[in-house]
Amino acid sequence: MNRWRRLQPVILAVCLCAALLLPGAAQQKVTIGMYVQLATQAGEFAAAENALAQYRKALGETPEYLDALAWLGRGELTHHNYDAADKNAAEVRSRCLAELAHRPLDQEGHLPLALGASIEVHAQVLAAQGRRDEAVVFLRGEMTRWGGTSIRQRIQKNINLLTLEGKPAPMLDISQGIGSRKPLPLSAHRGHPVLLFLWAHWCPDCKAEVDIVRKLMDKYGPRGLVVIAPTQHYGYIAGGEPASPAVETKYIEAVYAKYYSGLGQVEIPLSEANFTRFGVSTTPTMVLVDGRGIVRLYNPGAASYQLLASKIESVLKPATRGIR
Repeated sequence: MNRWRRLQPVILAVCLCAALLLPGAAQQKVTIGMYVQLATQAGEFAAAENALAQYRKALGETPEYLDALAWLGRGELTHHNYDAADKNAAEVRSRCLAELAHRPLDQEGHLPLALGASIEVHAQVLAAQGRRDEAVVFLRGEMTRWGGTSIRQRIQKNINLLTLEGKPAPMLDISQGIGSRKPLPLSAHRGHPVLLFLWAHWCPDCKAEVDIVRKLMDKYGPRGLVVIAPTQHYGYIAGGEPASPAVETKYIEAVYAKYYSGLGQVEIPLSEANFTRFGVSTTPTMVLVDGRGIVRLYNPGAASYQLLASKIESVLKPATRGIR
């Protein structure tokens, strides 16, 4: 144990160096949020708290500070320190609400991330403590309060995490799409399992997931698997340049052709409504719907081939009946 503790600062330093060596890192600075995230991942909570204290002393309680402070609570949650995580969530929430007394939530990007994280952590702590129903009530109340802001998808994601599996899938908005195949309603694929691969044009993890999805299509497509790849507009294109929907649509088509062509001619609904209904604040989000339209997997974030294959196998397996 002592050896592990001695190694933790070394691991943190390696993580920070790795972050700096990522593509584009030369143009990026190591932010306080990045430092706290990596420190808590390495179990270095004291280092994270010290960095936060130094930042606060130098610059005050800025929205960026609150965003970084929220990473401390997320780290505590990951390490199953539920009391500490919930205490952090309450502190972050209180300070965010104080900020909101004199500014809108979406005036800049950090405060929505901080408030959204505080809501997410508190709900996940409740669920981990066996208070799932209480967590859902809390989240639905937060959706009522913040549903008109940028954190609505994050709140919906957390509602879905607690309630969506085993329930009918939300309807897909198929009013617009890209590619050669016209999007169809999920009901048109009844009798077939459907893997929804919800992706974003700016998302590196989405591009990395393509090979996994292609492998699943090759193996399970002959057995009936259907893949649908919904995406949405974000209001910008490469480099964060603002773009009209028409310009961004052409950009999305170009990104798909360059990075997602391995998926072939799948249906690609283009709609913000789908991302709201499925709570896509994390990309990719992978959703598996069985042949009866019931959600069997709801997975915000990248998913391994092993996880997805096992879930697909389970929905393709014919139901067994008891022998009399």
